[in-house]
Amino acid sequence: MSGDNRSLSERTATELYNMIVLQKKFSAGEKLPNETELAASLGVSRTTLREAVHYLIAQGILSVQRGRGTFISEDMSMFHKYDMGALSHARLADMYEIRLMFEPQCMMLACFRATEEELQGIFEQAKLVEELVRADGNWPDEDQRFHEMIAAASHNEFIIRMFPIINAAVNEAMEMTDNIEDLKNIVIYDNRDMVSFLRLRDGAGAKSAMSIHIRHVINTLGLSTGEL
Repeated sequence: MSGDNRSLSERTATELYNMIVLQKKFSAGEKLPNETELAASLGVSRTTLREAVHYLIAQGILSVQRGRGTFISEDMSMFHKYDMGALSHARLADMYEIRLMFEPQCMMLACFRATEEELQGIFEQAKLVEELVRADGNWPDEDQRFHEMIAAASHNEFIIRMFPIINAAVNEAMEMTDNIEDLKNIVIYDNRDMVSFLRLRDGAGAKSAMSIHIRHVINTLGLSTGEL
């Protein structure tokens, strides 16, 4: 499978995961819609949908019942325990602490493992984010996409699967904060630093830049507790 196809199937898996876990568009035990219908609604080919479904089967979100089809698992993964719709301040702090634990390492892996095409996509995405920040556009979604692309470039499946949870926490934090202008500046300048180290494939520098970025966000959101 080519890098582009893998990336598309992973994005499709994330979108389907969000529909099931976060948006709760399907109930436990419910059968997935017809493959052709679902692929059309997601805007992907049936082949890409099948690859995405395989990701979610491996994760325990979906299960196959021979002769009947693919169903939402009755007993899904541990991530279902997190109802991200109403996170408390303390739980947001916990989630950002998790980000601080694994995203810097993820950044370092991306330096070593990303293809040239993946890196170029990340650089272009960073440019798009900055343009949207300056134009007061919908930059938060595109900045999340920037981080998702870094995660995908790490080629670590568990990290990739964590991102629906991370994104839900980020969305909640954005709704709670009054420091949007401060966050805009952080995003512009911290993203520039991260991209600079990625261009050099400097793993240690990139890891440090991501750690600094997350700490900046934690402090701006007022989530600092304990060792954070």
